[in-house]
Amino acid sequence: MKIDILHYSVPPVVGGVEAVIGHHARLMVKAGHTVRLMAGRGAQEDEGIPFIQIPLADSLHSRVLGIKSVLDQGQVPDDFELAVEEIENQIRELTCETDFLIAHNVCSLNKNLALTAALKRLYRPAHPPHLILWHHDLAWTTARYRDELHQGYPWNLLSQDWPGVTQVVVSRVRQAELSALFGIPGERIRVVPNGIDASQFFKLDKFTMQLAVQHQLLQAVPLFLLPVRITPRKNIETALRIIHELRPRYPDIKMIVSGPPGPHNPANQYYFSMLRSLRDELGLDQAVVFLAEITSEYLPDPVIFDLYRLADALLLPSREEGFGIPLLEAGLAGMPVFCSSIPPLRELGDEAVTYFPPDGDPVSIANLIYSHIKFNPGFELKMKVRREFTWERIYQENIAPLLLG
Repeated sequence: MKIDILHYSVPPVVGGVEAVIGHHARLMVKAGHTVRLMAGRGAQEDEGIPFIQIPLADSLHSRVLGIKSVLDQGQVPDDFELAVEEIENQIRELTCETDFLIAHNVCSLNKNLALTAALKRLYRPAHPPHLILWHHDLAWTTARYRDELHQGYPWNLLSQDWPGVTQVVVSRVRQAELSALFGIPGERIRVVPNGIDASQFFKLDKFTMQLAVQHQLLQAVPLFLLPVRITPRKNIETALRIIHELRPRYPDIKMIVSGPPGPHNPANQYYFSMLRSLRDELGLDQAVVFLAEITSEYLPDPVIFDLYRLADALLLPSREEGFGIPLLEAGLAGMPVFCSSIPPLRELGDEAVTYFPPDGDPVSIANLIYSHIKFNPGFELKMKVRREFTWERIYQENIAPLLLG
């Protein structure tokens, strides 16, 4: 598909809508589409995503500001139609081979009504390009814009449904507002939330990101980290049984065991083999990730730190520890800790962590962990964001279907 995205400005101009446009464009290109950004201000930031400047699309262009100052008083200036025609002709020429034209906030706000009117004239139902109107903000439902809006043309372009276009909003609140404003059923309006780039937010190492993609770590709910070498005293089999007991409540649960087999005892390889057999027996093939199966190399500190940032909680069922560095790392990461009640870990964690007997019943331990998760709002919010609001998930579930026509 050939897709053009239109706004007053695009990156590197800083703004919430501009940032969203940048993410959308990169996701669409990654999916194999041809994408251009069209705006009054901006520049080409990404290879393969051209920037096309339309000077009069800029909400801060001197002519546009002059026109708006008259419109705000309830009058249509003499040069309004001339600006509309100039914009219309430029967009028509640029989009003659475009499949989808996506306009962000252009038909929602009165920042540049000449651009809005140009799109209205340009649009022909059932003819390419198909128009998607993406509404982040709505002038007609926002008090601060009320004095600038008046009855009739061109202000009414912002309060009327355009037959045949796809209407998109960023929240259910906006959906209800737009439905009432246009007098159309809410089902006619698609809700596509904004998202977050977890890899950028966490500044993930390239290897960590490969792990996250390969094992769908960002989709895990919840994601536990067990950062230990594979040796019997770490009691990893209990961790597997705890995950097994939690899985009916959390079908997308995952646990990462980050360390390799201990290097000084040949029996550790047998223990590792036993753990993999137990994982198979418990049906946890997709739920438990042993990094030792992926790489035998030492994981650099940046990858270890990434795992702490990604994970929702530390799970440490050790029968024996000399100290307990993972508790310190989890503390700095601000993540909940569930660990065995042994003296070194109690000394470090005091009352700030949740303890359980290292040889306790996995069902009881799972219930303890579930109770903590269920009543920890921060924990739940982190899982919700990672589950529902990553850009990759939003693209696959919400944006890609829009481009099917």
